[in-house]
Amino acid sequence: MNQRSRLSLLVVQILIISLMVALFGRLFYLQIGAGPKYRDAALSIQSRDVINPATRGLIVDSSGVPLALNKVGLAITIDRITIDKQPDKGVSVMKSLALLLGLNYGDIFRQTRLCGELPKGEKAGCWTGSRYQPIPITKEADPNIALQIVENSDKYPGVDATPIAIRNYPGIEGVNGAHVLGYVGPMTEENLAETSSKKYFRGESIGKSGLEIQYDSYLRGTPGIRTVIVDRKESITRVSQNTKSTPGDHLITNLDIRLQASAESALADAVRRARGSGFKADSGAAVVMDVRNGRVLAIASYPTYDPNAWEKGLTVKQASDLFSEKNAVPALSRALQGLFAPASTFKAVSTVAAANAGYDLNASYDCPSQVEVGTRAFQNFESKAQGRMSLKKAIAVSCDTIWYRIAFDEWLRDGGLRPKASANDYFYNAARGFQINVKTGIDLPSESAGRLADRQWRKNWYAANKDFYCNYKSRATKSQQTPFLLKLARENCIDGDKIRAGDAVNFSIGQGDTVITPLKLAQMYSAIANGGTIWQALVGKAIVKTDGTIIKTMTPEKLGTLPATPQTLKFLQGALREVVTGGTATGAFSGFPISVSGKTGTAEVFGKNLNGSKKDNTSWFASFAPSEKPRYAVVMMVSQGGYGASTSGVGVRKIYETLFGVKGSKVVPGLALFPEGKPPTKLPKISPATKVKKAP
Repeated sequence: MNQRSRLSLLVVQILIISLMVALFGRLFYLQIGAGPKYRDAALSIQSRDVINPATRGLIVDSSGVPLALNKVGLAITIDRITIDKQPDKGVSVMKSLALLLGLNYGDIFRQTRLCGELPKGEKAGCWTGSRYQPIPITKEADPNIALQIVENSDKYPGVDATPIAIRNYPGIEGVNGAHVLGYVGPMTEENLAETSSKKYFRGESIGKSGLEIQYDSYLRGTPGIRTVIVDRKESITRVSQNTKSTPGDHLITNLDIRLQASAESALADAVRRARGSGFKADSGAAVVMDVRNGRVLAIASYPTYDPNAWEKGLTVKQASDLFSEKNAVPALSRALQGLFAPASTFKAVSTVAAANAGYDLNASYDCPSQVEVGTRAFQNFESKAQGRMSLKKAIAVSCDTIWYRIAFDEWLRDGGLRPKASANDYFYNAARGFQINVKTGIDLPSESAGRLADRQWRKNWYAANKDFYCNYKSRATKSQQTPFLLKLARENCIDGDKIRAGDAVNFSIGQGDTVITPLKLAQMYSAIANGGTIWQALVGKAIVKTDGTIIKTMTPEKLGTLPATPQTLKFLQGALREVVTGGTATGAFSGFPISVSGKTGTAEVFGKNLNGSKKDNTSWFASFAPSEKPRYAVVMMVSQGGYGASTSGVGVRKIYETLFGVKGSKVVPGLALFPEGKPPTKLPKISPATKVKKAP
């Protein structure tokens, strides 16, 4: 054998030896090094987790009165392992059960199917847990029916009755609180996908909205897990582990149940009062805030819904009604999601803008019936001329034309349709300083940010809508092609990217494209009342364990300062007081023994209702009290509610009556909710049986 052949043979031998070493190394790794890992993986294929949900923590008001708790229900459950062994896979049993319980067989079938067993698009209501745990089909069964099922186990194999914890919103003092409390519901496939980084388990119930979802990680607790090992036939061979559940922690809020009940009642009364006056009044909101720190003491939205409905089980119609425009979308929280033109309540911002622009706040100005702006006449409210008056009086009687002139003059100084590179933009900058386009930071999900219709917003809007307006005749419906809308479309096509004179004057009185939430307006008026500090809005106060151990305290943050001097704020506070003593809100607060400062707002709304009728005005009243040493800010808004004073102003008065213990025109000693005007600072002891003090 020559040298070359020997070399080739050596190379082959080395290659074979290398492959053998690699194979033995891999075998060693799989059997020894990674053995435990793969044994666990193999075991996981054979294991099934049965979840025992933890008892959910309570949500209580600032005095410890429960707003959300747990009650014992009687659940009728189905055991899939037993049912599936029936010749017809349990069909006859479930049909008989549906007849007995007055339920639909199709609903029971869907509720007892694992989500993977149902076709795409038909998974709503499927069971996200394991087939090895009882599947509840109703949680509030009649005890007599439950007894009938248990006594006839041969007729209902795999069906049982068992006590179960049900999330309950007791409605103490008549409180609804649906939009702030939220509700809980079963874990869905979408939830599991969204919360892959969290330790959630199939079959659990989690928070779905409101405080329930915001603080779910605390309220939920840790479920107990029973892991069973199954064979190829899915029969249980042994129990691998069995851990106990850990109850959830409790949430103490800044809400006061008596004040919350009062706000909800006053808002509902305002809606009824507006309807009695001929207005549509389709929705509304009310907010009560501590001006000294931003803590939310009450927050209400109308229309509302029963927060217990989810535990009872929603019908298709009930679910549809929650989001129906015909029913004014009860699922929507108007307080923090509804966006509305602020109308004359916005004149507080315009006052700051005028002061920053150098206007004399103590001077007198003319209030004519209308002001010519270009080729269009802008009318005073109800086209009334009110003569020459001080600016304080103008705010009190809500003169519009004074603001038209100031805003138009500033628009011209900034260059009009050809704005200067360094435009002053006093009105837009003042609004930006009030943070109207920034969320309040409230600890509730899905808050809407207001819209500041400044120059940049106008450019963005134009870029998104230019094609529609420039091709309006081919893009719009016939009903949209009125002479006015055609003219408007032409203007928007030509110079829709510019702030026009009409935009500027409308902005000054809170009309046009600028919109805010009632919660934001409460934050703004709190800042006016406290001397200029913008506080984060906050509902939660603390997280505590059952034994009282404090897990976390929530403290509002300072978000900014109003762009106003102390002198300007003092003037504005005085002007807002005059609104109540000698202005548009005089009638609403006639004889009221507590000094209140505020501003009415009556916002014109463009558009039509579903029935084709013209939309009514939005009613606003924004306020704070007592005027000399402000403690609370109260804001009410009623969509299509008509006038600010007669609808919302009267509603706000009712809330103040509860706060200060007012009966008629007198303060009744001992009836004020918070002695010395200080909501509770000490954390209460929590018990589901905590009783509420009666509201005045």
